[in-house]
Amino acid sequence: MLLVFLGTMPSVQSHRRLLGHAVWSTRKNLGFTQEALAEKANLSTVFISRIERGVESPSVDNLVKIAKALGVKVAELVEGF
Repeated sequence: MLLVFLGTMPSVQSHRRLLGHAVWSTRKNLGFTQEALAEKANLSTVFISRIERGVESPSVDNLVKIAKALGVKVAELVEGF
C-alpha cells in the first residue's frame, strides 16, 4: 500500500529543481551573484549553489533567509508546486 501511495506523489527531486530554478531566476533578475546572495542570507556559496542545482533542500529557516535576502516572500519561491 505504501508503495502505491509513494508512486502517486510528485518526485521530491522535481520539487528541488523547481525551488532551485526559482531561487536562481530571482537571483539573476536582481543581478545578484551567488556570493552576494549567500552573504545577504548568511549562508555559504556552496549551499546556495547546491540549492539552485536541486541537489540540496533548504530547511524552512534557511528558505526564509534566502527569501528575505532576495526581497520576496517564501510563497513566491514555492508557488506552483
